[in-house]
Amino acid sequence: YAQIAELLGDVPFVLQDFPLATGVQIAPKEIARIMNDMPTCVCLKHEDWPGLEKISFLRKEGVMNDRISILCGNGGLFLPEEMARGADGAMTGFAYPEMMVSVVAHHNKGEMERGRDIFDAYLSLARFEQQPGMGLAIRKYTLAKRGIIAHDALRKPGAALSEASRAEVDRLIVRQERRLAELG
Repeated sequence: YAQIAELLGDVPFVLQDFPLATGVQIAPKEIARIMNDMPTCVCLKHEDWPGLEKISFLRKEGVMNDRISILCGNGGLFLPEEMARGADGAMTGFAYPEMMVSVVAHHNKGEMERGRDIFDAYLSLARFEQQPGMGLAIRKYTLAKRGIIAHDALRKPGAALSEASRAEVDRLIVRQERRLAELG
């Protein structure tokens, strides 16, 4: 990390902690050391699972020299809990990014339960979209259904959704829309 910081000079950079993909588990104290020793490391992309204790540790008084931004990934599956532990928001993929914007906004206004209710309305689809190997196909199918992108095709070797998977997504969207209407 020191070599990267030296190479980049004054350019800010993000430390991505994603042990599920990298196979590397970075201890919270090591994350703090990296970020304290390298002031151009300004953001932690938190994608550990479970990793809520890391956020709590990094937000404890005296651990960090300066406040850093903590943005969460993993499809936002733990966003309310991550926000409650001190995360600043999400930087992740999901076919309904407005959900994450709303959860963060409600949290920042102190309306945590409202944020959780909104989150819960989307959770089934968010969980379904996190399937390894299928997630991007599910997201693109949903985005195309919403008219946000022109088509749901993936480049090779991207997965294609079966009719059964498309029907499951459609069913999850109907349930999600019904729950959002109930919430008002």
